[in-house]
Amino acid sequence: MYAEMTGKVYQKGDVIVRQGEVGECMYVISAGKAEVLVKKGSKQVRIATLGPRDFFGEMAVFDREKRSATVRAMSELRVIVIDKKTFEKTIIKMPWLAFGVLEKMSQRIREHHRELVKAKKAAKQPASAPARARKTKA
Repeated sequence: MYAEMTGKVYQKGDVIVRQGEVGECMYVISAGKAEVLVKKGSKQVRIATLGPRDFFGEMAVFDREKRSATVRAMSELRVIVIDKKTFEKTIIKMPWLAFGVLEKMSQRIREHHRELVKAKKAAKQPASAPARARKTKA
């Protein structure tokens, strides 16, 4: 089972996946740290930091769409690369793994939903009037 999985090592600053590229596999971090970045205008904004046992790129094993974020190594980073075929074989032998991936995906979707709701509420609120000066007793 693990023989079908590939281990890779990245150095600090290396880009593992790039936002906008089509993905074919997911990654599980075995050692090191990575940052998840999304492009906002001309800037890259960090939206998450990942460490050992975290995974990323999992949507690619389901839909082969474009990557929604860039992931860059913050230190030496060791990952296990899992393609769709290997993922499918693995979850047949270890069904709890699929549940773990779905649970994490659900958490991420809920977090994005909360952020979206907050952004919509903020957009609907009028700009606040300047605060009135307090009257002080002399």
